[in-house]
Amino acid sequence: MSVSTCPPESAPAAGVVDGLDALDRDIVLATQAGLPLVPDPWSAVGKPLGLAGNEVRARMRRMIDSGVIRRIAAVPNHYRLGYVANGMSVWDVDDTHIERLGREVAEIPGVSHCYRRPRHLPEWPYNLFVMLHGRSKAEVERQAEALHELLGDACRDHRILYSSRILKKTGLRLARRPGPPR
Repeated sequence: MSVSTCPPESAPAAGVVDGLDALDRDIVLATQAGLPLVPDPWSAVGKPLGLAGNEVRARMRRMIDSGVIRRIAAVPNHYRLGYVANGMSVWDVDDTHIERLGREVAEIPGVSHCYRRPRHLPEWPYNLFVMLHGRSKAEVERQAEALHELLGDACRDHRILYSSRILKKTGLRLARRPGPPR
């Protein structure tokens, strides 16, 4: 699970810290290493917290809707799945077209990450980052060629930066607070 906490827009309610009440925080702590691989993961998370599965799911939906949790997603190990050529492709895309084109690129099968990032001129002109996965570098390069066709004249340059090792496969982790567990 990928978890991102965001500061609240207004003053938090009593008992709310970092946009989370105690039960929400317990749910995040219980799921931040991943959801259990069982038929009903929501009930499995809720049982030790004294919550029904539908309540866990509803609370997580509220946290997503409020921006406390950015997303819930599978985090595959691409290498173990045979995708050994993993390339972060970086693109210099005209700013007037990047919002539309970024959304289109994000919908392409095989694109696992698609982000707009600031340029750092003159050394780094790239503002669109797209992670591509393939079983060979040739496969990744074919995907990049297809992206280049989609981006058309709005794309001025691009590069592919290949992964040499896995550095991190986790999201944000909340620290447990001192005291007895709930």
